[in-house]
Amino acid sequence: MRNPAFRQKVDVVAADIDLIVSQAESSIAHVCRQIGWARSNYYERKSRPPSSRDIDNAKLDVELKAAFVEHRARYGAPRLYHEIAERRGKRVGRHRIARRLRALGLRASLPKRFRRTSQSNPEHKPAENLVQREFTAQAPDTTWSGDITYIWTASGWAYLALLMDLCTRMIVGWAVSSTCDEALAREALENAIARRRPGAGLVIHTDRGATYTAKAYRQRLKDMKFVESMSRKGDCLDNAASESLNGTIKREGLDSGTPRNLEHLRTILFEYIETYYNRKRRHSSIGYISPCTKDFEFRNKCGIK
Repeated sequence: MRNPAFRQKVDVVAADIDLIVSQAESSIAHVCRQIGWARSNYYERKSRPPSSRDIDNAKLDVELKAAFVEHRARYGAPRLYHEIAERRGKRVGRHRIARRLRALGLRASLPKRFRRTSQSNPEHKPAENLVQREFTAQAPDTTWSGDITYIWTASGWAYLALLMDLCTRMIVGWAVSSTCDEALAREALENAIARRRPGAGLVIHTDRGATYTAKAYRQRLKDMKFVESMSRKGDCLDNAASESLNGTIKREGLDSGTPRNLEHLRTILFEYIETYYNRKRRHSSIGYISPCTKDFEFRNKCGIK
């Protein structure tokens, strides 16, 4: 009996059957039954000289494997579609990319669950939610989104504070520490200020955790003439952009295993954030280009050096 789910999953042409047989450790007869092929069709197609489509598929497979390895299994079909189109200088069908990935058995890494680290201080009055789940901005350095998340190392828990620009999706500031406190949030903020030198009126959107409602942190924002914005109580969707970024970093940036200690974690994060995420990683919300490219395009358009 044919298996429709299997047939839909592989969605192959004749040139792929040998690959499926090898990966599934099955027989040609079994695979042909599952996808609704007669074995005679397989042998007849196999004896033919390769068509131009077969040759192009073979070339495409090589390009897909190279891009998949280069991005360390972080890219699925949507991002690889844009990657291959840019490399080839012409578009390749989205569904074709997905079919070739299935035939090759290539699948992007899946997100992992993580828990919240923020704890509010009832004595601190939170700021109004100015973002209202509109996680976009018309220009760089007008709205930043921030959060703190935990990461396990072989030496114990570590904490990562992040600030991301909602226009370019660039990580503008980050810091790691063995303690989750105001000093960690402040370090990420100072790093972002030093990197971007934003002007007055910048909106800083975070949750209402005690690290962000601390007096020293809020005073620094006031001194810089920045504007506070905070999520509603217990509503992670109000800070969904930063929550999503946390998951991406844990899924992609820590894919090589558990960091040995805080310094090892800092090295791993520097490599991922500064050399890959900001400069190379294609982001779906900004048209599948990298944050640095988005920032460059905006500055070039506005004549900003």
